[in-house]
Parts: sequence; structure tokens; C-alpha cells
Amino acid sequence: MIIGAKDVCKLLGIVIISACAVFVSTLFLNYNLDLNGIEAQIADESRALYDALVMTGSVVSAVSGGCLLMTSVVMLCFYIKHYIDSHRKELGILKAMGYSNIRIAAGFWVFGLSVFAGTLAGFSGAYLIMPAFYSVQNESGLLPDFSAEFHPRLLILLVIAPTAAFALLSVIYSFFRMKTPVLDLLKGKPDSKSRDVAAKDNMPFLKELKKITLRGRRSLVFFIAFASFCYSAMVQMSFGMGDLASEMMSAMTFMIGVVLAFTTLFIAVTTVVRSNAGSVSIMKIFGYSGRECSSAILSGYRPAAAAGFVIGTLYQYLLLKIAVEVIFKDIENVPVFEFNVQALIIAAVSFAVVYEAVMLCYSRRIGKISVKEIMMEAE
Repeated sequence: MIIGAKDVCKLLGIVIISACAVFVSTLFLNYNLDLNGIEAQIADESRALYDALVMTGSVVSAVSGGCLLMTSVVMLCFYIKHYIDSHRKELGILKAMGYSNIRIAAGFWVFGLSVFAGTLAGFSGAYLIMPAFYSVQNESGLLPDFSAEFHPRLLILLVIAPTAAFALLSVIYSFFRMKTPVLDLLKGKPDSKSRDVAAKDNMPFLKELKKITLRGRRSLVFFIAFASFCYSAMVQMSFGMGDLASEMMSAMTFMIGVVLAFTTLFIAVTTVVRSNAGSVSIMKIFGYSGRECSSAILSGYRPAAAAGFVIGTLYQYLLLKIAVEVIFKDIENVPVFEFNVQALIIAAVSFAVVYEAVMLCYSRRIGKISVKEIMMEAE
């Protein structure tokens, strides 16, 4: 199996998501391990702060790492499926030549290298800013001074183990995806059973096309919802981090949220446009305008974006509420946490502007799709 440079570039989303997950997890888990090393030096009056910091590190690592791990799994499966669908003829020829499913699937282990690149970048980045992070965490001076130590077990847990796991997952998932008759692969057209939508005589064509687009690309619905979730949760959370934690934590939370949101949104919308280029060309043949084409293809994803934003708002509120009232309940001078309406408005308006701007950009791109271009690609 030959994977070209374009295929590798498409894995950038997994690299970024895994880097963010490991970056956060490395910071807090390393801090927890170093905290455990000075537990005997903790005075009684600082015990509550010590326990709160340890619990915070565990919760943040589990929540952020778990959420981003799930997203990386979905994205990896999406990329493998997309690769197989776009290389069906080549894979069919290999099977016709006698290559077994497992032999072909074994070559997909290279998709796990994207996880290695991301986790290694996140792990290295965390150690670069770790001295500043430690200093901020002990601004109160209630804990003994200690420096960051390197823990090899974290390298194994956060870099080597995920790489091996994702490489194995790539092989297993691609093996099951390869269980397709050779003749179906040689036709070069992906199975469209999952995209079939029961037609209704009284349903307008554009509305029916919108439903087909959504049902045929459920993973993209998830990506767009996840993009708005990240933006909503992280941006709103960054407003509260300044008072509850530090300006450094606030900036870090904001940057991670924006990077994740834009990465997943870009991947989703780009794939939507590419996968529906043929439908757009046919619509143009029948006289539909570029605006009608873009509306049928893109407008159906707005409810998913809105749902993701609402879930992100509730998520960040509950997470900070638990942190203040449960984890830091025994710590003195902790600010009272209340729902930040101003942060909600800023996040909602800014995301709506960015989302609509992205959709407008891609709507114009859809309008420029020519029938000749699609016909040449089909050949």
C-alpha cells in the first residue's frame, strides 16, 4: 500500500488533537508525580491545597485526555474509511492479485505515526513550559519549592502506548473495512447503502438532498458539533480561569480551544465540499444556482453546531462548578463561581461570526465548482 504526501497531510487533524491531549495530560500528571514526591514535606495547613491540586490534575487529565482520545479514534476511523473509499480500485487490484485482507490491512499501521507525531509534540511542548507552569501553580508559596523531574513512565504512557494502540486500531479497523468483494472494489464506487434515504413524493428535492448529505456523513456531523463544543467550552472557561487559576491557564485554555475548533471545523467542511462535488455539478446542470447548491450541502450542519455549543456551555459550567465547590471547597479565599453571561455572549457571537464566515467562504468555493472539472475527475 502506497500512501502519498496528500494522504499524510490529511492526518494533520489527528496530530493536532493528540498533541493537545498529551500536552495537557503531561503538564498535570508530571506535576502530580512531583507533588507526590514532596508529600512528606507538606504542612498540615497546606494539606487541603495539596489534595485539591492532586485531584485537579487527575480530573483535568482524565476529562481532557478522555474526550480528545475519543475524538482521535473517530477521526482515525474516518481517515481510514476515506482512504479506502478513494483507493478502492488500487486495493481491489491487490486483492485480485492474491493479497489477503490482513496483508493489505497490515500496511495501515503507518496511520498510527500521526499519533506518534502529535503525542511527541505535545509531550515535548509540555516540558518546555513546565518550569513556568510549576511556578504559577505555587504562586501562593504554601507548598515547598520543587522543580520538574522527567518521568519515563509518562513517555511510555502518553507517547509510546498511544502510538502502538492506534497503529493496532488502524490495522484492525482497515481489516474489517477490507472485507468487501473484489468486484465491488474494482468498480471504484464506495458502498452507498448507508446513504440511502427513503424518498418521499412530497419532499422537495433540496430538502431531500440535505437529509442525504447529513445521513451519509454522520462522522462529519460529529466533527462540526465537536468544533463548536471545543470553542464554546474552552473560550468560556478561559474567562473564569483568570480568577480561579491564573492568566497562564486562561491563555492556555483559550488557545487549545481555538486550535481544536478550527482544526476539526476545517476538516469537516472541506470533506463535505469534496464529497458532494458530484452532486453540485449535477444540480448545476439542472439549473440550480450556486447559492441553492451551497444551502443544500452546508446549511444542514447548523443544528449540529448549535447543539455542540450548548453542550460545551453546560460542560464548562459544571466542570468549574465542581472544581470550586467540591475540589477547592476547603481552600480559603477561593472566588465564588457564577455563570458568566458576558463570556457566553462573547463566545456565541464570535463563534457565529467565524462559523458563518467559514460557511460563506466554502459556499463561494461550491459556486465555483465546474461540471467540466467533475467530469474530468470521474474519468
